[in-house]
Amino acid sequence: MTETTAVVDLPKTELHLHLEGAAPPAFIARLAQEKGLDLSAVIEGDTYIYTDFPAFLAAYEAVSACLQTPDDYRRLTRAVLEQSRDEGVIYTELFVAPSITGSSMADWAEYLAGMEAGADDVPEVECRFISTAVRHMGAEVARQTAEVTVAHLSPRLTGWGMGGNESTFAPRDFAVAFDIAREAGLGITTHAGEIEGPESVRDSLDALRPSRIGHGVRAWEDPELVARLVAEDITLEVNPGSNIRLGVYPAIEQHTIQKLRSAGVKVTVSTDDPPYFHTTMRKEYAELNRVFGWTRSDFDAINRTAMDAAFCDAATRARLRANFEGDRA
Repeated sequence: MTETTAVVDLPKTELHLHLEGAAPPAFIARLAQEKGLDLSAVIEGDTYIYTDFPAFLAAYEAVSACLQTPDDYRRLTRAVLEQSRDEGVIYTELFVAPSITGSSMADWAEYLAGMEAGADDVPEVECRFISTAVRHMGAEVARQTAEVTVAHLSPRLTGWGMGGNESTFAPRDFAVAFDIAREAGLGITTHAGEIEGPESVRDSLDALRPSRIGHGVRAWEDPELVARLVAEDITLEVNPGSNIRLGVYPAIEQHTIQKLRSAGVKVTVSTDDPPYFHTTMRKEYAELNRVFGWTRSDFDAINRTAMDAAFCDAATRARLRANFEGDRA
């Protein structure tokens, strides 16, 4: 067995995975055919089609519009978690967005129940959900999303975050929504420092007070911000393949994940929207091994970091963290 084979076969945690964004293209194509929908503009064979970040968001929304019933989301959650299981993932957190789920957030509880049923079908993967505001929909929709979220909590719905177009609005515009979620006891994360620079991360830390940042890789451009991430114990949900595909960095060799880790920043590894970015968790591990020489001990360390930052109960954390501590049977 080669070293690369050994590391890609390791058990894994994944903290940054969008449910709709992880939908296998073949699954969506079948669903669209069942519903008589034409998605030829965004699906070609087993590939999603887009040209840049705005086009990616448009394709994502077109695919999400194909998901119209709670049972669609049950089937989707099962398909995504089966995919995660096959990649060796034992714990994952899925970003789910009430504002793009179904025709009205009034039906959110039914859709969440569908997702829960889909998660029940794949017990090999411990799953939690992060309810997510869509940034480019604005602060009022975010506030409504937070209120719907806290009205329908579940043992698996344990986090709150924000995705969408990072170039729209300011983090402070969403402080009320984040306060609602925080007061309900949800773990807090937000996308920042991907398309926009280090100021995006700094402003998010100031206004939204997250314990985690989704992406955050451009923090490296500001040494004082890097020191702040270390001092405040902030964990980054890093998605190298996503960053390369969207042009944040030209190649994995130029990615900042190793520099951030060497500086003492807590980093984890995820795939974000894997079929859009032609990646998998096994591919991510293989590339980090190839380029930065990460070995089993490195991957065990980042997985311990991920479990420490996970939005789950202490018993679940301790049970799964044991997979990354010393010899495994």
